This record gives sequence, C-alpha cells and structure tokens, in this order.
Amino acid sequence: MPIRRLKGDGSIRKRADRRWEARWTIGYEPDTRKQIVRTVYGKTLSAVQEKLTQAKLTAKHIDWNRAGLYTVDEWVHLWFETYSKHSVKESTALSYWGIIRHHISPGIGKIKLYKLTTLEIQRFYNREQKAGLSSSTVRHIHTVLHQALDQAMKERLIFTNPTKDCRLPKIEKKDMRVLTAEQVGAYLRETERRGLLPIFYLELTTGLRQGELLALLWTDLDIEKRQLSVSKSMSYLNCEFTVTTPKTKYSVRTITLPQRAVELLIAEHEKHPNNPYMFPSSVTGQMYSHYVISRLHKKILKAAGLEYLRFHDLRHTYATLALQNGVDVKTLSGILGHYSAGFTLDTYTHTSDEKQREAAEKMGEFLKDIKE
Repeated sequence: MPIRRLKGDGSIRKRADRRWEARWTIGYEPDTRKQIVRTVYGKTLSAVQEKLTQAKLTAKHIDWNRAGLYTVDEWVHLWFETYSKHSVKESTALSYWGIIRHHISPGIGKIKLYKLTTLEIQRFYNREQKAGLSSSTVRHIHTVLHQALDQAMKERLIFTNPTKDCRLPKIEKKDMRVLTAEQVGAYLRETERRGLLPIFYLELTTGLRQGELLALLWTDLDIEKRQLSVSKSMSYLNCEFTVTTPKTKYSVRTITLPQRAVELLIAEHEKHPNNPYMFPSSVTGQMYSHYVISRLHKKILKAAGLEYLRFHDLRHTYATLALQNGVDVKTLSGILGHYSAGFTLDTYTHTSDEKQREAAEKMGEFLKDIKE
C-alpha cells in the first residue's frame, strides 16, 4: 500500500521484492506533456526517504521547462554553433564538427539530454574503440562531448556532467624514429644533389613543424641577427591550403639560426627574388603542399639508402641530436614551441635517459678520482 503524499511530492510504496520505492514527477515533456518521473529505491523506509529528499534537492537545480527540449544531437549542434564554432581556430572547429557529425550524433544523438548517463557514454566509447577508432580519436570525442555537456550543466539542463567519471583508453604512443648523425649526413647530401638542401637543412637545424616550415615568408628572416620569426602555419581546410595561426600561443617564437642556414636561405631567395615565399614550389610558385614535401622526403630517404620515417620525425631527429649534443631542455623547449620544458623532457625520455647515464658515469669517475 503506497504512502500517499501531497500532490507533486511523490509517493512511496513497498515492492514485492521487499525493497522500498519512491516515485515523483519532476516535470513534463514539452512536446507531449508526458510526465517525467524519477524513481529511487532503498532497503528500508528511512533509506528511501533520505534518497528521495536528496534527489529532490538535486532536481531543483535543473530547469525542467527547458531540460526536456533537447536530444543529445540537438544540444551538441546548438552548442557547436553558439559557443564553440566562433571561439576556436577554424581547423579546430572543423575537427569538432567532424566528431559531432560522424560519431556523437549517430552514436548517442537520439537520447534525451537529461536522460544521458555515464554508463551510456562509456558503452558508446567502448563501441567506437571496438569499431577500430584509435585511443586518441576516442579521447578527442570525449573532449568535445565533455565541453558540450559542461555548458548544458551551466544552463541547468543537466545536474552533473556524465562524462566526468568515464574511463578513457590510454594513448598509444607511436615509436619515435630518428636519424643518426651519420644518416643525417647521407640525407643532406642527397637533398643537395637534388637542389633541395636549404629547406631540409633548415628543418634539421630548427625542428619546425611541417606547416610552420611551408608557411615561411622571406620577410620572416632577419639576416643580420640570424633570426627566424615563426608566427603562422599552413593548414588544409575546406579542400584548400591556407595560412593560419600556429598550433598554440607557445608556437609563436623567434629562432636563432646557424650561419650556414642563413647563407643557404639567401642563396635560395636569389633564385626567386620577387616571390614572397621562402620556399615556393618550382611548379606553381605558391607554397609547397604537405603532400609534395612528404613525397620529396620519401624519395630522398630511398635514394640515400635509409629506412622510411615520417617527415615529422625530422623534428624528432633535431630534438634528439640537440639534447645529445648538450642543448639544455629549457632552450630546446622554446625552439620547438612546446608549452613547457617538462613536456619536451617527457617527449624525449629516451635521450634524457642516455644523458643521465652519461652524467652517472662522469660522476662515478669523478668520485673515483677523488677517492684515489
């Protein structure tokens, strides 16, 4: 027999399985006017009463006149257009839109926003990973969904963010491949033979990101100070190559170049003195595309008798050789455009371990000499 309460205050009854059940109406579906009912259970009457009180306090924080208006799909689209699209870089916005369109909407889009649970989100992540998505892509989905639901919470459409307690897959670190000093020599000799030494020499003495390298203008070089200004990057957006701001605010930097690099850049500019780009394509006169420079890089490796590694691994090669030759981590972090020296150290742990072994051996020899 249910214990009757005042209208809107819900009811409590003892179930056949001897548990106590409390039910109350928290609002109405805006389109159907159907009641939105919540239920809590307890082993004893006092336990279920306590749960009911707590649940009602929670429900007061939600605007139930609006909470039932949205499915997950409708909300993430509204969030993207209103809050996200115009506050991030164009490339980031395109990435977010792809995540929403290809993953979130088809995966959990039909669920009512206020009904979305941590369990449903976790199962969604698991399905995506089982379907073949990488750990980094699943984590990217989580980032977008978390931001959208955070905004929903601020607008009192949900009480808590159900993504908060999800378990994310660990990042699968790719094996870092680098060229040895001897291999760098063979690589550069082949670039010189092909008339491409300046661009690849600059890469191996600065560790620029590919987009940063390709977007360089002649005016970015200060010949007297031997300094290169890095303030933009080339990206592929909306089926065309365009110049954008760099990856992060830490990517805007000034790098001092070796004299040899400056001499090569001057010689390169003399080949096309009226072209604003530092490395224009010999075919189009415009910036090289990522595809062209990567294809040239692949051919150079093959002709030099070297195993394949990505163009980005030239950046890793520069960083590794720099650390091995005594460049301190703080300085290197600034050259690479990293947000902290700690990140640089974590990225190149293999090199720092080697330097620590060298330091240990030096200190061992030093103390041995003192003792003797």
